[in-house]
Order: sequence, then C-alpha cells, then structure tokens
Amino acid sequence: MKRIRTLIVDDSATMRGLISAALQQDPEIEVVGQAGDPLEAREAIKSLNPDVVTLDIEMPNMNGLDFLEKIMRLRPTPVIMVSTLTKAGAVATLTALEFGAVDCVAKPTGSVGEAIQAFAGLPEKVKAAARAKLRPLGAAAAPGRSAAPVQGPGTANFRSDGRVIALGASTGGVEALLSVISRFPANCPPTVITQHMPATFTRSFAERLNRASLAQVSEATDGAPLETGRVYLAPGGATHLEITGGGQMRCRLIDTDPVNGHRPSVDVLFHSVAKTAGARAIGAILTGMGRDGARGLLAMREAGAATVAQDEATCVVYGMPKAAVEIGAAQKQAPLERMAATILSVCNLNTAEAH
Repeated sequence: MKRIRTLIVDDSATMRGLISAALQQDPEIEVVGQAGDPLEAREAIKSLNPDVVTLDIEMPNMNGLDFLEKIMRLRPTPVIMVSTLTKAGAVATLTALEFGAVDCVAKPTGSVGEAIQAFAGLPEKVKAAARAKLRPLGAAAAPGRSAAPVQGPGTANFRSDGRVIALGASTGGVEALLSVISRFPANCPPTVITQHMPATFTRSFAERLNRASLAQVSEATDGAPLETGRVYLAPGGATHLEITGGGQMRCRLIDTDPVNGHRPSVDVLFHSVAKTAGARAIGAILTGMGRDGARGLLAMREAGAATVAQDEATCVVYGMPKAAVEIGAAQKQAPLERMAATILSVCNLNTAEAH
C-alpha cells in the first residue's frame, strides 16, 4: 500500500521532532522531509512532492498564512495547520481553514506527555487530508474577503414553525458552517452546533460566525435558554453540548468521556435533540471524517425530526455524511450552497402556507 508522503514545516526543531514521532507511529504515513521556514518548505515541496503538509502559522521569513496562500494558488496540496492555543493563533487558524487548509491541530505548550496527547489524532487527520477535496483558493473565501450575511430565498420573510435546528460538522466544517449560518435570517430557529475543534478555538469561531450572520452566534453556556434568532456553538475540549427541558429548552454542558473519540460529540448533541425535541427538530450533518453524528441523526429521524446530510460533491471529507446516509439517517442530501435553504424551507411557515 502506498504510504502518505508528509512534509513537516515548523521553525522549532523540537516541534518538528514531536510531530514526526506522532506521524511515524502510523505505518500508512511516511515523513519524507522537514523544513524550518517557508523558504525551505518551498524547495522541499518542489523536490519531494508531498501528499500532505503540516504547517506552523508563526514562522520567520514568511508567516504560515501567506505561505498557505501561495501553496493553494501555485501548487494546491492538502495542508494541516499547527497552531498555538492563543487567541491570535485561533483567529489565524480559522482564516487558514477559510483559505483552504483541510484541518488544524493545537500545538502543545507543556510536557512531552502533553505533546503526545495533543498529536494523538494527527495521523488520522493526515490520512483524511490526503483524501480531502481541495477547493481552489477563492472558491469559498479569499484573503481579505470576509463572509457576510447572505439574503437568500425565504430569508427576508421567514416565519419559524417553532422547531429547533441541530448541526454537526468536523473536517471542512469551518467553511461549511460559515456558508450555512451566513444564510440564516435574524429570526432563525434556535440552532445548536457541535463542530470538532480544539479548545480555545471555538470562542473565536463563534465570533467569526456571529460577524457573518444576521443571527446572534455565541459559545453555548450551561443553562442558556434556546431562543429565536440565537445560534449556540459547543465549546471545544472539555464538555459535550446537549439540549434539555420541556416547554423551555436549554443548553446543557456535560463533563463526560469522549464519544467516538470526540468531546464535544455530534452524536451526544443529536441524541439529546431526539429525546428532548423529537419531531420539533431538524438535524443536518455536514462534512467531516469518521462516523460521529450518524447514529444520533438516525435517532432524530426515528423520533420524527427532519434530517439532511451534505452531499459528497461539496464535502471536503465525505465521512460523517456518508455514514449517516448508509444507515438511513438522512431523509435527503443537499449541496452545501443549498443546505441553509433546505433546512429553512422545512421550518418556514410561509413555505408551508405557499404549498
């Protein structure tokens, strides 16, 4: 079997060594080279032709974002960003994901043991990146162009029928969620989201979604009531997001073990929506690797909820939606550019009255 040829780009020799050690644990991955800055990396990409590049954001001679832009314009290659856990690092990483980076991993700040844990999921990310669909730079978001609210069909005259919306995403989810949420009206149904993302990144992502949307987007807090015009993003890392309650549904953050290797888990969110909201819900599973969310979406469908999966053609990684489709969890599939309209048409009283 052909191994995935990977180039590591980081100005820290220690960090390059830790990333290399993590990747070499997987027999399907071959580390073909290392580079300490973008100038070295440019020559290495030309000579080694790697399948995947791991790229540090903060480096001498040229920052990682500028170098990523050059890669995606001149020699499109799957890239995984390796970023610090600072707010600046989170913002830069989100920009990189909009530019076309496939995924991100948080750079450890402590012991070797912490580094081993931080990079434990990196081999799977590299393998997913090798299979990912690359978008031409500018196809979704280009440097200097921020996503902004989009007034689509059904947005201006939207009237909710009282349902709640639940969304789940992983690899490729930054672009996907920006596409969906930027098309939501200011009076959208209460919306809960689980996106696989490192802790500390989700707050910056919630702020990014908020700027792109007419609705109010924030990180979910324990006990927050689900309200019209509000979107709640699961905090990364330490807890799962559920919804609970009867007449007044609320967010609940629970500190339990990872599910499907993830915390927060899409399955945990979807199962709680199935139990709490039943037929008064819509579930959508977006691009991502693995199977997280498939069983939960099936539970939602069996409870009477409307369910949809992103189609293969528009997924960066057709893993989670594929798993949902295979077990009959999704009633339909929709391309990313139609996902918001598909979801909103189900719960728009004006649409129902027109038919």
